[in-house]
Amino acid sequence: MINTPEQTAAVLIETLPYMQQFSGKTVVIKYGGNAMINEELKEKVMQDIILMKYVGMNPVVVHGGGPEITGFLKQLGKKTEFISGLRVTDAETVQIAEMVLVGKINTEIVSLLNCKGAKAIGLSGKDGGLIEAQKHLATVYEDGIEKQVDIGYVGDVCKINVAVINDLLKGGYIPVIAPVGVGVDGATYNINADYVAGEVAGALQAEKLMLLTDVEGVYQDFKDKSSFISTLTFYEAKAMIREGIIDGGMIPKIEACVRALSGGAGKAHIIDGRQPHSLLLEIFTSSGIGTEIVQDVKGAK
Repeated sequence: MINTPEQTAAVLIETLPYMQQFSGKTVVIKYGGNAMINEELKEKVMQDIILMKYVGMNPVVVHGGGPEITGFLKQLGKKTEFISGLRVTDAETVQIAEMVLVGKINTEIVSLLNCKGAKAIGLSGKDGGLIEAQKHLATVYEDGIEKQVDIGYVGDVCKINVAVINDLLKGGYIPVIAPVGVGVDGATYNINADYVAGEVAGALQAEKLMLLTDVEGVYQDFKDKSSFISTLTFYEAKAMIREGIIDGGMIPKIEACVRALSGGAGKAHIIDGRQPHSLLLEIFTSSGIGTEIVQDVKGAK
């Protein structure tokens, strides 16, 4: 379908108040899922990020890479196990994860952005002491009882060195961050990219945290598409995890949103990265897409 000039103008006019509202504001984007694999979607995500930069926003990208890490491990004959949505990571696996995340995926994203006219710089959590980490103990619930499980070289974020990111933003750069951190003992930790994005958004007190996923958002019952939830409060989201309504890979995403809001971010959004230009649709339209997580109902759209 070809839009008339009037329709095109109407679309542009609709974006104006959002451009004004978000100009100069920081938005943290967790880039992952199918949008990292599908070449057409990848192209559109890069376009979205660059457009955000050119209209005056400060995008910060945190990327994942789970499927590529799993694929590499499979080639080496190593099985992959997940607990509470997090990869069990031994000493060999953390080296492989760092190689894939920093050496391959990060450099590719930076190259794509730079080839389209942006100024992007790739970082791992080791650069400039960006991400200080410690061992993470996964939380599992058995018969309603909370238990802690050691899953290896998987980290929790202790501290984000925001000076590194802010210096890059002031210089007009788009920081692209690989979720690898370092402990005070020098140990390398693979950190769930959702958690890193949440901690970065909170530390920067970002206007928004946006998580690209392979689902439309959050459901009260995932099997019932009519139970889609467009807005969740901070406390409702935490309760849904405790009650087992949210489980598996969605747990880190919701917890990332909670961490971002706890740190001072304005809003968090879980959006479907399979939809072309999902970032622009969420930011620059009145209806938006996906599920937004807010401090309370007063903060909802």
